[in-house]
Amino acid sequence: MQTELAAFIRDTPEGREADAILRKCVHCGFCTATCPTYQLLGDELDGPRGRIYLVKQVLEGAAPTARTQLHLDRCLTCRACETTCPSGVQYGRLADIGRGIVEARVPRAPWARAQRAALAFALPRPALFGALLGLGRLFRFLFPRLVPAPAAPAGTWPAPRHARRMLALAGCVQPALAPRINAAAARVLDRVGVSLVEAPGAGCCGALRFHLNRQDAGRDDMRALIDAWWPLVERGRIEAIVMTASGCGSTVKEYGHFLAHDPAYRDKAARIAALARDLSEVIPPEATPERSGLGRIAFHSPCSLQHGQQLRGTAERLLARAGFELTPVPEAHLCCGSAGTYSILQPALALELRNRKLAALQSGLPAGIVTANIGCLVHLQGGAGVPVAHWIELLDEAMQE
Repeated sequence: MQTELAAFIRDTPEGREADAILRKCVHCGFCTATCPTYQLLGDELDGPRGRIYLVKQVLEGAAPTARTQLHLDRCLTCRACETTCPSGVQYGRLADIGRGIVEARVPRAPWARAQRAALAFALPRPALFGALLGLGRLFRFLFPRLVPAPAAPAGTWPAPRHARRMLALAGCVQPALAPRINAAAARVLDRVGVSLVEAPGAGCCGALRFHLNRQDAGRDDMRALIDAWWPLVERGRIEAIVMTASGCGSTVKEYGHFLAHDPAYRDKAARIAALARDLSEVIPPEATPERSGLGRIAFHSPCSLQHGQQLRGTAERLLARAGFELTPVPEAHLCCGSAGTYSILQPALALELRNRKLAALQSGLPAGIVTANIGCLVHLQGGAGVPVAHWIELLDEAMQE
Protein backbone atom coordinates (compact mmCIF):
# COMPACT_ATOMS: atom_id res chain seq x y z
CA MET A 1 0.00 0.00 0.00
CA GLN A 2 1.38 3.41 -0.94
CA THR A 3 1.45 6.04 1.78
CA GLU A 4 2.08 9.78 2.07
CA LEU A 5 2.08 10.55 5.79
CA ALA A 6 1.37 14.06 7.00
CA ALA A 7 4.15 16.20 8.45
CA PHE A 8 2.88 15.90 12.05
CA ILE A 9 3.64 12.15 12.13
CA ARG A 10 6.03 11.47 9.24
CA ASP A 11 9.40 11.70 11.01
CA THR A 12 8.35 10.40 14.42
CA PRO A 13 8.96 6.85 15.73
CA GLU A 14 5.22 6.18 15.53
CA GLY A 15 5.07 7.50 11.99
CA ARG A 16 7.94 5.33 10.80
CA GLU A 17 6.39 2.27 12.41
CA ALA A 18 2.95 3.01 10.99
CA ASP A 19 4.38 3.61 7.52
CA ALA A 20 6.15 0.24 7.56
CA ILE A 21 2.98 -1.53 8.70
CA LEU A 22 0.78 0.17 6.11
CA ARG A 23 3.16 -0.69 3.29
CA LYS A 24 2.85 -4.39 4.14
CA CYS A 25 -0.92 -4.42 3.67
CA VAL A 26 -2.01 -5.58 0.20
CA HIS A 27 -5.74 -5.23 0.92
CA CYS A 28 -6.32 -8.92 0.15
CA GLY A 29 -9.24 -9.11 2.59
CA PHE A 30 -8.30 -12.43 4.19
CA CYS A 31 -8.53 -10.67 7.56
CA THR A 32 -12.23 -9.91 7.20
CA ALA A 33 -13.05 -13.63 7.32
CA THR A 34 -11.74 -13.90 10.87
CA CYS A 35 -12.82 -10.51 12.24
CA PRO A 36 -15.61 -10.91 14.84
CA THR A 37 -17.08 -7.44 14.39
CA TYR A 38 -17.12 -7.70 10.60
CA GLN A 39 -18.97 -11.00 10.91
CA LEU A 40 -21.56 -9.41 13.18
CA LEU A 41 -21.98 -6.05 11.45
CA GLY A 42 -21.00 -6.72 7.83
CA ASP A 43 -19.52 -3.22 7.50
CA GLU A 44 -16.15 -2.90 5.76
CA LEU A 45 -15.19 -0.18 8.24
CA ASP A 46 -15.83 -2.62 11.10
CA GLY A 47 -13.22 -5.00 9.76
CA PRO A 48 -9.40 -4.78 9.81
CA ARG A 49 -9.06 -3.68 6.19
CA GLY A 50 -11.51 -0.82 6.65
CA ARG A 51 -9.97 0.27 9.93
CA ILE A 52 -6.52 0.26 8.34
CA TYR A 53 -7.93 2.58 5.68
CA LEU A 54 -9.37 4.90 8.37
CA VAL A 55 -6.06 5.06 10.24
CA LYS A 56 -4.21 5.67 6.97
CA GLN A 57 -6.49 8.62 6.21
CA VAL A 58 -5.83 10.16 9.62
CA LEU A 59 -2.07 9.66 9.31
CA GLU A 60 -2.15 11.32 5.90
CA GLY A 61 -3.81 14.41 7.33
CA ALA A 62 -7.57 13.81 7.17
CA ALA A 63 -9.51 15.07 10.16
CA PRO A 64 -10.88 12.17 12.23
CA THR A 65 -14.55 12.23 13.17
CA ALA A 66 -16.78 10.64 15.76
CA ARG A 67 -17.52 8.00 13.14
CA THR A 68 -13.81 7.23 12.82
CA GLN A 69 -13.64 6.85 16.58
CA LEU A 70 -16.70 4.59 16.66
CA HIS A 71 -15.26 2.10 14.17
CA LEU A 72 -11.94 2.01 16.04
CA ASP A 73 -13.75 1.65 19.39
CA ARG A 74 -15.67 -1.34 18.05
CA CYS A 75 -12.43 -3.19 17.35
CA LEU A 76 -11.76 -5.83 20.03
CA THR A 77 -8.00 -5.83 19.33
CA CYS A 78 -8.35 -9.62 19.28
CA ARG A 79 -5.60 -9.77 16.62
CA ALA A 80 -7.18 -12.71 14.82
CA CYS A 81 -6.48 -10.70 11.68
CA GLU A 82 -2.75 -10.88 12.43
CA THR A 83 -2.91 -14.66 12.60
CA THR A 84 -4.73 -14.73 9.26
CA CYS A 85 -2.72 -12.08 7.41
CA PRO A 86 -0.35 -13.60 4.81
CA SER A 87 1.70 -10.38 4.71
CA GLY A 88 2.48 -10.13 8.42
CA VAL A 89 0.66 -6.84 9.00
CA GLN A 90 0.92 -5.88 12.68
CA TYR A 91 -2.60 -4.53 12.86
CA GLY A 92 -2.69 -4.22 16.67
CA ARG A 93 0.24 -1.81 16.72
CA LEU A 94 -1.22 0.27 13.91
CA ALA A 95 -4.57 0.42 15.71
CA ASP A 96 -2.82 1.66 18.87
CA ILE A 97 -1.16 4.48 16.93
CA GLY A 98 -4.38 5.47 15.21
CA ARG A 99 -6.47 5.32 18.36
CA GLY A 100 -4.02 7.52 20.23
CA ILE A 101 -4.25 10.25 17.60
CA VAL A 102 -8.04 10.02 17.26
CA GLU A 103 -8.51 10.12 21.04
CA ALA A 104 -6.55 13.37 21.22
CA ARG A 105 -8.53 15.00 18.41
CA VAL A 106 -12.12 13.79 18.81
CA PRO A 107 -13.81 14.78 22.08
CA ARG A 108 -16.07 12.20 23.69
CA ALA A 109 -19.47 12.86 25.21
CA PRO A 110 -19.41 13.64 28.96
CA TRP A 111 -20.85 10.24 29.96
CA ALA A 112 -18.34 8.35 27.84
CA ARG A 113 -15.46 10.37 29.32
CA ALA A 114 -16.71 9.75 32.85
CA GLN A 115 -17.17 6.03 32.23
CA ARG A 116 -13.69 5.60 30.82
CA ALA A 117 -12.16 7.73 33.56
CA ALA A 118 -13.84 5.61 36.24
CA LEU A 119 -12.60 2.37 34.66
CA ALA A 120 -9.09 3.74 34.27
CA PHE A 121 -9.05 4.86 37.90
CA ALA A 122 -10.60 1.84 39.63
CA LEU A 123 -9.60 -1.27 37.71
CA PRO A 124 -5.78 -0.97 37.86
CA ARG A 125 -5.87 -0.50 41.66
CA PRO A 126 -6.27 -3.94 43.31
CA ALA A 127 -7.22 -2.64 46.76
CA LEU A 128 -9.81 -0.21 45.43
CA PHE A 129 -11.24 -2.71 42.96
CA GLY A 130 -11.44 -5.38 45.68
CA ALA A 131 -13.28 -3.01 48.00
CA LEU A 132 -15.74 -1.99 45.28
CA LEU A 133 -16.32 -5.61 44.32
CA GLY A 134 -16.94 -6.55 47.96
CA LEU A 135 -19.45 -3.71 48.26
CA GLY A 136 -21.16 -4.82 45.07
CA ARG A 137 -21.47 -8.38 46.33
CA LEU A 138 -23.42 -7.14 49.37
CA PHE A 139 -26.12 -6.04 46.94
CA ARG A 140 -25.66 -8.81 44.40
CA PHE A 141 -29.23 -9.99 44.98
CA LEU A 142 -30.36 -6.81 43.22
CA PHE A 143 -28.02 -7.22 40.20
CA PRO A 144 -27.11 -10.93 39.98
CA ARG A 145 -26.03 -10.69 36.35
CA LEU A 146 -23.80 -7.66 36.82
CA VAL A 147 -21.83 -8.66 39.91
CA PRO A 148 -19.71 -11.85 39.86
CA ALA A 149 -20.43 -14.42 42.55
CA PRO A 150 -18.00 -14.66 45.49
CA ALA A 151 -14.78 -16.41 44.56
CA ALA A 152 -13.67 -19.77 45.91
CA PRO A 153 -10.98 -19.57 48.62
CA ALA A 154 -7.43 -19.49 47.30
CA GLY A 155 -6.25 -22.44 49.35
CA THR A 156 -2.67 -22.94 50.47
CA TRP A 157 0.27 -21.27 48.75
CA PRO A 158 3.43 -23.35 49.30
CA ALA A 159 6.27 -21.53 51.00
CA PRO A 160 9.36 -21.00 48.79
CA ARG A 161 11.58 -24.06 49.21
CA HIS A 162 13.12 -24.80 45.81
CA ALA A 163 16.29 -23.54 44.18
CA ARG A 164 14.27 -22.80 41.04
CA ARG A 165 12.08 -19.75 41.45
CA MET A 166 9.62 -18.01 39.18
CA LEU A 167 7.83 -14.72 39.61
CA ALA A 168 4.06 -14.40 39.27
CA LEU A 169 2.00 -11.30 38.52
CA ALA A 170 -0.86 -10.91 40.98
CA GLY A 171 -2.56 -8.51 38.57
CA CYS A 172 -5.17 -5.88 39.22
CA VAL A 173 -8.59 -7.57 39.14
CA GLN A 174 -7.65 -11.25 39.39
CA PRO A 175 -6.81 -11.29 43.13
CA ALA A 176 -10.34 -10.17 43.99
CA LEU A 177 -12.21 -12.06 41.27
CA ALA A 178 -10.34 -15.39 41.38
CA PRO A 179 -7.61 -15.65 44.05
CA ARG A 180 -7.48 -19.41 43.55
CA ILE A 181 -5.78 -19.10 40.15
CA ASN A 182 -2.31 -18.00 41.27
CA ALA A 183 -2.45 -20.23 44.35
CA ALA A 184 -3.28 -23.24 42.15
CA ALA A 185 -0.38 -22.32 39.86
CA ALA A 186 1.93 -22.14 42.89
CA ARG A 187 0.82 -25.60 44.04
CA VAL A 188 1.30 -27.15 40.60
CA LEU A 189 4.74 -25.60 40.14
CA ASP A 190 5.75 -26.59 43.67
CA ARG A 191 5.09 -30.23 42.73
CA VAL A 192 7.50 -29.95 39.80
CA GLY A 193 10.27 -28.32 41.81
CA VAL A 194 9.62 -24.62 41.24
CA SER A 195 8.70 -22.05 43.88
CA LEU A 196 6.32 -19.36 42.64
CA VAL A 197 6.57 -15.97 44.36
CA GLU A 198 4.96 -12.55 43.98
CA ALA A 199 6.75 -9.22 44.29
CA PRO A 200 5.34 -6.70 46.77
CA GLY A 201 3.73 -3.74 45.08
CA ALA A 202 3.47 -5.39 41.66
CA GLY A 203 0.17 -4.15 40.25
CA CYS A 204 -1.40 -3.68 36.83
CA CYS A 205 0.58 -4.64 33.74
CA GLY A 206 -0.56 -1.46 31.96
CA ALA A 207 -2.88 -3.06 29.43
CA LEU A 208 -6.09 -1.69 30.93
CA ARG A 209 -5.25 2.00 30.79
CA PHE A 210 -3.28 1.70 27.56
CA HIS A 211 -6.24 0.16 25.75
CA LEU A 212 -8.57 2.77 27.19
CA ASN A 213 -6.44 5.17 25.10
CA ARG A 214 -4.71 6.52 28.16
CA GLN A 215 -1.50 5.36 26.60
CA ASP A 216 0.92 7.48 28.63
CA ALA A 217 -0.75 6.30 31.85
CA GLY A 218 -0.56 2.71 30.61
CA ARG A 219 3.17 3.08 30.04
CA ASP A 220 3.49 4.52 33.55
CA ASP A 221 1.87 1.34 34.87
CA MET A 222 4.39 -0.70 32.87
CA ARG A 223 7.29 1.24 34.38
CA ALA A 224 5.88 0.80 37.89
CA LEU A 225 5.60 -2.95 37.38
CA ILE A 226 9.16 -3.14 36.06
CA ASP A 227 10.32 -1.23 39.15
CA ALA A 228 8.51 -3.69 41.45
CA TRP A 229 10.02 -6.72 39.70
CA TRP A 230 13.48 -5.38 38.98
CA PRO A 231 15.18 -6.04 42.37
CA LEU A 232 14.38 -9.76 42.06
CA VAL A 233 15.23 -9.89 38.37
CA GLU A 234 18.49 -7.96 38.75
CA ARG A 235 19.76 -10.37 41.41
CA GLY A 236 19.32 -13.26 38.99
CA ARG A 237 17.03 -15.11 41.37
CA ILE A 238 14.18 -15.44 38.90
CA GLU A 239 14.12 -18.05 36.15
CA ALA A 240 10.97 -16.73 34.48
CA ILE A 241 8.02 -14.42 34.99
CA VAL A 242 4.91 -16.58 34.88
CA MET A 243 1.68 -15.08 33.58
CA THR A 244 -1.55 -16.76 34.65
CA ALA A 245 -3.68 -14.21 32.77
CA SER A 246 -2.96 -14.41 29.06
CA GLY A 247 -4.04 -10.81 28.52
CA CYS A 248 -1.31 -9.63 30.87
CA GLY A 249 1.12 -12.07 29.30
CA SER A 250 0.50 -10.72 25.82
CA THR A 251 1.22 -7.19 27.07
CA VAL A 252 4.29 -7.98 29.18
CA LYS A 253 5.85 -9.96 26.34
CA GLU A 254 5.71 -6.72 24.31
CA TYR A 255 7.20 -4.40 26.93
CA GLY A 256 10.30 -4.05 24.77
CA HIS A 257 8.10 -2.53 22.06
CA PHE A 258 5.99 -0.34 24.33
CA LEU A 259 9.04 1.24 26.01
CA ALA A 260 11.48 1.07 23.11
CA HIS A 261 11.84 4.87 23.02
CA ASP A 262 12.33 5.33 26.75
CA PRO A 263 16.11 5.33 27.36
CA ALA A 264 15.64 4.83 31.10
CA TYR A 265 13.51 1.71 30.72
CA ARG A 266 14.00 0.16 27.29
CA ASP A 267 16.73 -2.28 28.37
CA LYS A 268 14.87 -3.29 31.51
CA ALA A 269 11.65 -3.66 29.50
CA ALA A 270 13.37 -5.91 26.98
CA ARG A 271 14.75 -8.07 29.80
CA ILE A 272 11.34 -8.38 31.43
CA ALA A 273 9.72 -9.26 28.10
CA ALA A 274 12.34 -11.96 27.49
CA LEU A 275 11.60 -13.53 30.89
CA ALA A 276 7.81 -13.54 30.46
CA ARG A 277 6.18 -16.92 29.94
CA ASP A 278 2.62 -18.10 29.83
CA LEU A 279 1.95 -20.59 32.62
CA SER A 280 1.40 -23.36 30.07
CA GLU A 281 4.94 -22.85 28.79
CA VAL A 282 6.67 -23.61 32.09
CA ILE A 283 4.90 -26.81 33.19
CA PRO A 284 6.62 -29.82 31.60
CA PRO A 285 4.06 -32.27 30.16
CA GLU A 286 5.83 -35.23 31.73
CA ALA A 287 5.27 -33.71 35.17
CA THR A 288 1.53 -34.33 34.93
CA PRO A 289 0.15 -37.79 35.66
CA GLU A 290 -0.93 -39.63 32.52
CA ARG A 291 -4.45 -40.94 32.97
CA SER A 292 -7.96 -40.80 31.55
CA GLY A 293 -11.57 -40.51 32.62
CA LEU A 294 -11.61 -37.15 34.43
CA GLY A 295 -14.50 -35.79 32.38
CA ARG A 296 -15.31 -33.75 29.31
CA ILE A 297 -14.30 -30.09 29.18
CA ALA A 298 -14.23 -27.36 26.55
CA PHE A 299 -11.17 -25.13 26.31
CA HIS A 300 -11.68 -21.50 25.35
CA SER A 301 -8.39 -20.16 24.02
CA PRO A 302 -8.30 -16.40 24.71
CA CYS A 303 -7.34 -14.17 21.81
CA SER A 304 -4.40 -12.90 23.86
CA LEU A 305 -3.10 -16.47 24.01
CA GLN A 306 -3.69 -17.79 20.50
CA HIS A 307 -3.32 -14.55 18.53
CA GLY A 308 -1.36 -12.22 20.81
CA GLN A 309 1.17 -14.78 22.04
CA GLN A 310 0.71 -17.23 19.17
CA LEU A 311 0.39 -20.13 21.64
CA ARG A 312 -1.95 -22.94 20.71
CA GLY A 313 -2.37 -26.34 22.25
CA THR A 314 0.05 -25.97 25.19
CA ALA A 315 -2.55 -25.92 27.98
CA GLU A 316 -4.78 -28.35 26.11
CA ARG A 317 -2.02 -30.96 25.95
CA LEU A 318 -1.43 -30.70 29.69
CA LEU A 319 -5.12 -31.18 30.40
CA ALA A 320 -5.45 -34.10 27.98
CA ARG A 321 -2.47 -35.87 29.53
CA ALA A 322 -3.94 -35.34 33.00
CA GLY A 323 -7.07 -37.22 31.96
CA PHE A 324 -9.55 -34.68 30.64
CA GLU A 325 -11.36 -35.18 27.34
CA LEU A 326 -11.40 -31.94 25.38
CA THR A 327 -14.52 -31.46 23.31
CA PRO A 328 -14.32 -29.90 19.83
CA VAL A 329 -15.02 -26.16 19.71
CA PRO A 330 -16.26 -24.68 16.40
CA GLU A 331 -14.93 -21.24 15.46
CA ALA A 332 -12.31 -21.53 18.19
CA HIS A 333 -10.39 -18.62 16.65
CA LEU A 334 -13.17 -16.09 17.36
CA CYS A 335 -13.25 -13.71 20.34
CA CYS A 336 -15.66 -14.23 23.24
CA GLY A 337 -16.31 -10.48 23.50
CA SER A 338 -14.55 -9.81 26.80
CA ALA A 339 -11.44 -7.98 25.50
CA GLY A 340 -10.49 -6.06 28.63
CA THR A 341 -13.10 -3.34 29.17
CA TYR A 342 -14.83 -4.01 25.83
CA SER A 343 -17.69 -5.93 27.48
CA ILE A 344 -18.44 -2.80 29.55
CA LEU A 345 -17.98 -0.20 26.83
CA GLN A 346 -19.58 -2.18 23.98
CA PRO A 347 -22.12 -4.35 25.84
CA ALA A 348 -24.41 -5.18 22.91
CA LEU A 349 -21.63 -6.47 20.66
CA ALA A 350 -19.94 -8.22 23.58
CA LEU A 351 -23.17 -10.04 24.46
CA GLU A 352 -23.65 -11.23 20.88
CA LEU A 353 -20.10 -12.52 20.76
CA ARG A 354 -20.45 -14.22 24.15
CA ASN A 355 -23.64 -15.99 23.12
CA ARG A 356 -22.00 -17.18 19.92
CA LYS A 357 -18.90 -18.35 21.80
CA LEU A 358 -20.90 -20.17 24.49
CA ALA A 359 -22.98 -21.95 21.85
CA ALA A 360 -19.74 -23.17 20.26
CA LEU A 361 -18.14 -24.15 23.57
CA GLN A 362 -21.22 -26.01 24.80
CA SER A 363 -21.97 -27.73 21.50
CA GLY A 364 -19.87 -30.74 22.54
CA LEU A 365 -21.79 -31.09 25.82
CA PRO A 366 -18.85 -30.54 28.18
CA ALA A 367 -19.22 -30.73 31.94
CA GLY A 368 -17.29 -27.49 32.25
CA ILE A 369 -15.42 -24.75 30.39
CA VAL A 370 -11.84 -23.70 31.09
CA THR A 371 -9.88 -20.73 29.84
CA ALA A 372 -6.59 -18.90 30.43
CA ASN A 373 -7.60 -15.29 31.05
CA ILE A 374 -9.51 -13.73 33.93
CA GLY A 375 -11.51 -11.39 31.68
CA CYS A 376 -12.75 -14.24 29.48
CA LEU A 377 -13.51 -16.33 32.57
CA VAL A 378 -15.75 -13.75 34.20
CA HIS A 379 -17.40 -12.79 30.90
CA LEU A 380 -18.27 -16.40 30.04
CA GLN A 381 -19.42 -17.17 33.58
CA GLY A 382 -22.15 -14.58 33.15
CA GLY A 383 -23.99 -16.71 30.61
CA ALA A 384 -22.66 -20.25 30.74
CA GLY A 385 -24.82 -23.22 31.66
CA VAL A 386 -21.81 -25.10 33.06
CA PRO A 387 -19.00 -24.12 35.46
CA VAL A 388 -16.22 -21.91 34.05
CA ALA A 389 -12.73 -21.98 35.58
CA HIS A 390 -9.08 -21.34 34.81
CA TRP A 391 -7.44 -24.46 33.39
CA ILE A 392 -4.78 -24.50 36.13
CA GLU A 393 -7.49 -25.05 38.73
CA LEU A 394 -8.48 -28.33 37.08
CA LEU A 395 -4.88 -29.40 36.63
CA ASP A 396 -4.21 -28.66 40.30
CA GLU A 397 -7.14 -30.84 41.34
CA ALA A 398 -6.07 -33.63 38.98
CA MET A 399 -2.53 -33.66 40.38
CA GLN A 400 -3.86 -33.92 43.94
CA GLU A 401 -5.67 -37.18 43.20
